[in-house]
Amino acid sequence: MNNTRYSSAGLIIRQREPKNLETPFDRIDSYLTPTALFYIRSHFPRPTLDRASYQLRIDGAVRHPFALNYEQLRNMPSETRVATLECAGNSRVFLVPQVQGAQWELGAAGNAEWTGVPLRALLERAGLADDACEIVLEGADRGAPKEEPRPPNPISYVWSLPRAKAIQPEVLIAYQMNGQDLPLDHGFPVRAIVPGHYGMASVKWLTRIEAVRDPFHGYWQTTDYAYWALTNGKPVRRALGEMKLKSEIARPRIYETLVPNRIYTVSGAAWAGESDVTEIQVSTDGGLAWAEAEFLDPVRRHAWRRWKFDWLTPKEPGQYTLLARAKDASGAFQPYDHDQAYGGYAINHCLSIEVFIEGSG
Repeated sequence: MNNTRYSSAGLIIRQREPKNLETPFDRIDSYLTPTALFYIRSHFPRPTLDRASYQLRIDGAVRHPFALNYEQLRNMPSETRVATLECAGNSRVFLVPQVQGAQWELGAAGNAEWTGVPLRALLERAGLADDACEIVLEGADRGAPKEEPRPPNPISYVWSLPRAKAIQPEVLIAYQMNGQDLPLDHGFPVRAIVPGHYGMASVKWLTRIEAVRDPFHGYWQTTDYAYWALTNGKPVRRALGEMKLKSEIARPRIYETLVPNRIYTVSGAAWAGESDVTEIQVSTDGGLAWAEAEFLDPVRRHAWRRWKFDWLTPKEPGQYTLLARAKDASGAFQPYDHDQAYGGYAINHCLSIEVFIEGSG
């Protein structure tokens, strides 16, 4: 932890180019993550898009394909929604043995207010074909993936949504974040926001929305952001989608030293994909006993809930293991172990935070 590198904005540097920067999660105490501290996930170098010449195309399996410039999009009726985004690889550093990919700790997640036009409104205007099954979102960023197996030629960042999700009212084609125009690293001028799904679905620098009649099997959905599922006993690759139920401890930090026999407020946040977080529990003895923590935020679909727990620290010095676990509206708790079918993604098991109680001498 001591050799952590920080950017000028205070974000933790996981990769300089393309830019992959992590939120210092222990600094987050507000409901909305400040834009300057919101994690940045980039697959390729940031593209240069000009506001004046920007065009968004809506085509494919539609009756009336059309294109919008930036001002036309902003002149459409807009909606504002709060949504938590989490990188599918968030908390990868906790996996043993180590797996490839950026070694995110806790901060590849954030909660922000997004403003834009519902994707559904654009699809209705285009006249979505009855047999369109997916909506493909294409960004302007382009390059060659670094990890094997690699496609032979440069590719764009492209992701598809199932039709059923794409037409939900919460899915936005956004141009503002926390009340201001999107910053360049967060997708200016326009990005998708897909609440409830991992961040790879919220395509930045969006330039094309294409309806398709056959399932889309692009690189990102089959080779990279995918997991192993069983169909008739045979392993098949499936694209990641809905975020899994998760809680994270923001404070104390990993390996922080605390004063004995004193009230310390353990705090963090919990979220779910298409469900609601209804309960949060904390263990201060490695999972032997659990106590209920207190939520600071009301239930709001697709947005995190911050929580706190007042802990009387032990009198005895030594190392202690803290855990948090969330429960959702279905009654399901977070798992204790990572599902290996997901490899280096969807890391939502209870994460151990080791702390030290200092001795008297």
